[in-house]
Amino acid sequence: MADSQVLPKRGPFRSTWLRARKARTPLVLSRRPRRRLGTLRWCGRRRLRRRLLQAEAAGADWRESGCPVPRAVARRPKPEAPRPAPAAPPAASGPATLPIPPVRPAGPGRALLLLPLEQGFTFSGICRVTCLYGQVQVFGFTISQGQPAQEVFSAYTHSRLAINAVHYSMPEKSKKEMKREARTLLRSHLSRDDRCWLMKNFSPLCSIVMLEQLKTSTVNFLVSHPGLSYVFVQESPTFQINSEHLALRSVGIKREKKKNGLRLTESVLSALEELVTVSCEEVDGCPVILVCGSQDVGKSTFNRYLINQLLNSISCIDYLECDLGQTEFTPPGCISLLNITEPILGPPFTHQRTPQKMVYYGKPSCKNNYENYIEIIKYVFSSYKRESPLIVNTMGWVSDKGLLLLIDLIRLLSPSHVVQFSSGRSKYMPNLTPDYVDDMDGLYTKSKSRVRNRGFQLAEFTENLEFADEEKESPVVFTGHKLICVQSDFTFRKTPRNRESHNKVLRDLAVLGYLGQLQPPVPRPLCPLHGLTPYQVPFNAVALRIIHADVAPTHILYAVNASWVGLCKILDDVRGYANGPILLAQTPICDCLGFGICRGIDMEKRLYHILTPVPPEELRNVNCLLVGAISIPHCVFKSQRGLEGTIPYITTDYNFKLPGASEKIGARETEETCEEKVHPKPKLYRRIN
Repeated sequence: MADSQVLPKRGPFRSTWLRARKARTPLVLSRRPRRRLGTLRWCGRRRLRRRLLQAEAAGADWRESGCPVPRAVARRPKPEAPRPAPAAPPAASGPATLPIPPVRPAGPGRALLLLPLEQGFTFSGICRVTCLYGQVQVFGFTISQGQPAQEVFSAYTHSRLAINAVHYSMPEKSKKEMKREARTLLRSHLSRDDRCWLMKNFSPLCSIVMLEQLKTSTVNFLVSHPGLSYVFVQESPTFQINSEHLALRSVGIKREKKKNGLRLTESVLSALEELVTVSCEEVDGCPVILVCGSQDVGKSTFNRYLINQLLNSISCIDYLECDLGQTEFTPPGCISLLNITEPILGPPFTHQRTPQKMVYYGKPSCKNNYENYIEIIKYVFSSYKRESPLIVNTMGWVSDKGLLLLIDLIRLLSPSHVVQFSSGRSKYMPNLTPDYVDDMDGLYTKSKSRVRNRGFQLAEFTENLEFADEEKESPVVFTGHKLICVQSDFTFRKTPRNRESHNKVLRDLAVLGYLGQLQPPVPRPLCPLHGLTPYQVPFNAVALRIIHADVAPTHILYAVNASWVGLCKILDDVRGYANGPILLAQTPICDCLGFGICRGIDMEKRLYHILTPVPPEELRNVNCLLVGAISIPHCVFKSQRGLEGTIPYITTDYNFKLPGASEKIGARETEETCEEKVHPKPKLYRRIN
């Protein structure tokens, strides 16, 4: 009975809908639009039909021609009443009217990029950039015509880099004279067809860039491991295979959307301009710039951009690394001082360098060992000669004891400028004004109210610092600093849930970037690590120390074998022991000359087999091996090419009850106070006897 009442209601409604559908204007489509129509859903078909009807209302006869109208025409139906004409766009000549800078292939592995004034080209991948004409800027560093080529690394782990055409000063010349000058400069670099194409699209104040394929042993070693080939270029399906796409692909790069590139806020640009001005004036000596803020707010990106901006005006910059987890120029777990003379055009794992002074702390966090952290910074900072501006990078731990430790650093280093980062996603952090720093107690220093003398000295901090003769006569006066607050708006994929795993990947990439120095220069093929010849070090030539855990002396060699070791130099003379190994009771604060892998231990000959890129003349000074919580990436063990049978150092039979085998047995940190735990190596990668 209920069905009989419903059916009469459906009948008229359905017949009305069918009659309305049959009454629609019939549209005739060509073969390709009909094929496309078959793949669309009902909502897409409705939009397509609406556009076709609008195009027909605008005057196109679809039933006769059967050809589609461009989408731009279909969206603008012809109005019945006259309307005021829209404002015409500003007149421009040449490629300035193009929304995308033109790209042209210039031979195998080469491409030409023509950039009109104030336009950019965002990309991912690696390449060598040469400015043939004009002036461009990459990550804050200016490349002008006549300068040597720069190696640029744009990775997916960080914001994509962009090549931006900037305004450059030129004498007043006509467009014809500019073309003649550009043609003369390009004659020795390009063929006749390429020069004709450039002159056809030439516009005043444009820039011409040559993009060349770049192959380095470090990058080849990185991408040879499974899962890391995506770091620079990700292959994605594209429906626009044209000459530009093929030209960029031959170079080894890929065009990216502008939103994926680096975006600097107004406060960041203002801070950069002020710091560059202060550093170039040198009125009050070389500035000391301390950059602080919580995690993932853009401190490292700001430091790289600031270094590149400063290198446009001055020849060198000093850099003090105080962040143990995400180091810039060294493997993780180090505090170092470097002198930077070349631009930084890539992520940290692409520019591993030898520091001027370095100490291996051995852990990615300083928690529960703050005093040693402060002492190491004092030791490294003593090598700063105050001959160039100093940039200080700090940790992202700015809450609780981390904030107190930061206050101690400000008093110890006495910076002239403190750049404090904050964002809507970061934790609350008070403004570190000079008054706030003076009124707060640090972990090891007291507030100004507890020290009567305004020019107070920190005896426990300054006793090891090396000052000039005129500076030793007067006390160290903390005159305050200028606070620059920066509001960042960086987009990143890190969340509190995946931050630790993301940081672990970046630390592994830094270690792989350092190990890439072992590879022979291109074009020679890659050599697996097990195919390289290690150095033989006698037991009685070096001392041993496990930094991050208490290990029984009977198991010390198990911990050293197949581990990441710091090659250090201590003042004590360790020679004279008959057999060895020589064990240290305390962790020394000493210079670290580099790093290596203990490939094996020969118990019969009592030798360590060390694989390291440190040159032999430096290895003569090494007399101490420090083993910390920084581990070798697992892909190094799993992806050893050319091995047959059982892979060395990989086993499923491992005893975790041995002292030092896990973090819970013999570790110094407690679970209640250590938030950033050092995870033990998985069972599959434990060392075998």
